[in-house]
Amino acid sequence: MKKTLNINIGNSIIHIEEDAYEILTVYLNEVKQHFARNADDFEIVTDIENRIAEMFVEILANEQRQVVNFQDVQTVIAQMGSVKDFESSEEEPEEYVAPPHFSVKKLYRDTDQAMIAGVCSGLSHYLDIESRLVRLIAIATIFLGGSGILAYVVLWIMIPRAVTKAEKMTMRGEEANLKGFANSYLQPLAQQSRGFIAEFLDVLGNFINGTGKVIFKIIAAGIIAFGSLCILSLIVALAALLGLWDSNIYQMFPLNIVNQDYLTASIVAVFLVFAIPVLALVLFSIRVAFNSRPANKSLSFGLLIIWLAGVAVASFYVVKIGSEFKEGAEFTQVNDIKPYQVYTLNIDRTRFFTKEDSLRYSIDPGNYNGRRILTDLDHKFDAPRNIRLNIEKSENGKSYLSQYYKARGKTFEMALKNAQNIHYDFLQHDSLLTFSPMLQFIKAGNWRGQEVELTLKVPVGTRLNISKNFSRYLDGYGYWDCDHDSSSEFTVWKMTQEGIKCEHEEKENNGE
Repeated sequence: MKKTLNINIGNSIIHIEEDAYEILTVYLNEVKQHFARNADDFEIVTDIENRIAEMFVEILANEQRQVVNFQDVQTVIAQMGSVKDFESSEEEPEEYVAPPHFSVKKLYRDTDQAMIAGVCSGLSHYLDIESRLVRLIAIATIFLGGSGILAYVVLWIMIPRAVTKAEKMTMRGEEANLKGFANSYLQPLAQQSRGFIAEFLDVLGNFINGTGKVIFKIIAAGIIAFGSLCILSLIVALAALLGLWDSNIYQMFPLNIVNQDYLTASIVAVFLVFAIPVLALVLFSIRVAFNSRPANKSLSFGLLIIWLAGVAVASFYVVKIGSEFKEGAEFTQVNDIKPYQVYTLNIDRTRFFTKEDSLRYSIDPGNYNGRRILTDLDHKFDAPRNIRLNIEKSENGKSYLSQYYKARGKTFEMALKNAQNIHYDFLQHDSLLTFSPMLQFIKAGNWRGQEVELTLKVPVGTRLNISKNFSRYLDGYGYWDCDHDSSSEFTVWKMTQEGIKCEHEEKENNGE
């Protein structure tokens, strides 16, 4: 049984046998004495010790042992080279001689000669070509759809940076022995210019390590406050959407797109998709602001699983709902209009109620006899704006209204059925044309892109008094440019050969 010792070499704790420790101590003392006259003796000896420690760790890992023995030390000394052999081979130590290259190279990022992150300079060492040529090729690949930038970022992440002297020597193809370490310190002190970007990154890194930490903590505190408010808002929205406050909230857009059967599941899934990333951001910001210990791996993994499940469920229902908008259908209804020289277009806010509506709102005909139930034009969320009115010139000298009922569905038959489920009110009383501000469903159903497009055609010379409530239904007519009388509830238009014109502008053009 041999006695073992614990030593610290190269900032690594190594278990070594006593006889192996004695020969290693003699070897390191010879190395220190030899390089004592060199200005960089401390750095050289430190790099040699780091390299020896790395070799010991590799030997123990490969052979699955825990203690360095006498044979291991002899193997390391043979690879590093003895001081006597090194001294006998020195002819002109004061003059730098390029170190010989050996076949084993490893790919590292050379940050000492970097312009950005050292990827190109590291590749130049590995491929044994000039770094300028590698950079020229990298710049050329940027114009190939930006693939060069993506490749650079990927290599930046994947290729490690050469930190130790041994790694830098291996990167350049120099053998990591006594001669190699000595020659590496005989290189000229002047390094290649690293460029503005690399220097800027250094300055930025120093700033982040100093003042930047305070700024990051302030930003992190702001993110914590904002994220917590967002999570609270999402929880309140979830409670509202689940109908805890208003059972009729399902009739509002966009909730009326989702089928009632899977509305709850889709709402919860969407909540998880948005809430969990915000929660993760808040937890990360707490670590940054307060330097707390890392988040529990089980918690992080659990949140990830829940978020992925939410994404899967939400994606399933998005695809399912999207398939119900696949096909479109429409049909047309034409209403003849009695001829008048002047028409008045007004909005009728009376709401159409189906049997389902009467039951839901408990409408008793006896209580509402002689009364009218009006809609709220300013607070309507049943659907997007789905009524459009076009006013065009009649080619046959007659007045008529074309109503185009449109809807979408999973199949053409379902789309046509959704279009037939539309109820829209239009009424003519003498010269008064009354339009409903919204469409209704004859039977309860989900929103599937239902809309009504109205085309009113009148002969040339017909005057139109249009209610200002029509401003939201008239597109491309410059409606508000015709509002020259703020006290009036109507704007006055006239049909011309070129189409409908504001009568006030028509008079100005005619010099009246």
